[in-house]
Amino acid sequence: MKRLFWLVLPVAMMLTACTKNKVETIAPEYDRSDFVEVTEVIPDVILEIRYYSTYNFVGTRVDGYVRPLALMTRQAADSLKAVNDELKAKGYRLKIWDTYRPQRAVNHFIRWAEDLNDTTMKKVFYPMVDKSLLFEQGYIYARSSHSRGSTVDLTLIETATGKELDMGSPFDWFGEESHPDYRCKLYMQSFNRHLLHDAMIRHGFEGIDSEWWHFTLANEPYPDTYFDFPIE
Repeated sequence: MKRLFWLVLPVAMMLTACTKNKVETIAPEYDRSDFVEVTEVIPDVILEIRYYSTYNFVGTRVDGYVRPLALMTRQAADSLKAVNDELKAKGYRLKIWDTYRPQRAVNHFIRWAEDLNDTTMKKVFYPMVDKSLLFEQGYIYARSSHSRGSTVDLTLIETATGKELDMGSPFDWFGEESHPDYRCKLYMQSFNRHLLHDAMIRHGFEGIDSEWWHFTLANEPYPDTYFDFPIE
């Protein structure tokens, strides 16, 4: 999936960014009428909102994560419920790390990436990547599908044990091991990735070629709109 780098635009008012094929909109921060809390739709979903915590590649709580909630558009949350229902019948539950991400959080990532002296979490998330190359190699970029409200980062929990399935790499690992088509060391790691991927695809989501945990609703309601209201 190609990732385009954009100029970071102010988000205090409605702005547009033009490309060859479309016009992108940064919505006013108060516009959240079509969003729901995922736990209202999927009561038994497990949340570990990483960017609300300090255990993430930035090493601090990220701007805009006022509360550890998972917000999505109603359409995406309903489709995710169908995924959960299917996998629950097979003995699994969904665990979510991130859903809607305000544009201000993306801007926080950009500022962090530009500070080459801040390598607090390098050993945990990007030991093999020079921080000066994070933009060039596509790990940090100025727009995220998360800000459109229909993207989720997630994994699977085995209901019987309460343990995460082994997916072959941690969440937010900066490296080829995170690519969905990476040749995992163990058969079960590949099996687990396909288990998650296939269920998400069956219920209307699409993945990307760089992160096994990342899925976006194919028929998302706001394909060109990037929201900035805080998660609260």
